[in-house]
Amino acid sequence: MTIYSAGLRLNEATHLRVADIDSKRGTIRVRQGKGNKDRYTLLSSVLLDELRLYWLRDRPDPWLFPGRSKDKPICDTSVQKAFQRARERAGIRKEATVHTLRHSFATHLLEQGVDLFTIKELLGHKTIKTTLIYLHLQHPGSRTIVNPLDQLLAGTI
Repeated sequence: MTIYSAGLRLNEATHLRVADIDSKRGTIRVRQGKGNKDRYTLLSSVLLDELRLYWLRDRPDPWLFPGRSKDKPICDTSVQKAFQRARERAGIRKEATVHTLRHSFATHLLEQGVDLFTIKELLGHKTIKTTLIYLHLQHPGSRTIVNPLDQLLAGTI
């Protein structure tokens, strides 16, 4: 849920600290993401509710998702294995990886009409060229397209 809702890379998610969640601003701070850059991304209100319940139950500190040893973050392999088990239990036969969640985040934002520059910043891409891949992943007709002639005749232009 965290990876999808914030568009995180796996390593960025495993290295989140409790202090990186800013409920007042509705953001998640990504420390030293790819290219050793810090950035902020979206914090879903649904995710925030889930994280609060999780925090009340488990009291993680300092890592949001600690590993077996509480002073180290969960390892990438553990997350990957859990993802594949969940995919199989859900009956999803299509191949997918944890990184598919990041792609889905970007694609869904694009389908909502979010501009590429904003998506670039949320994902932490160095160049817009990297973000342009999502134009190819977007399904044609995913947005309702109104023909300009129909708009003109309806008086909305």
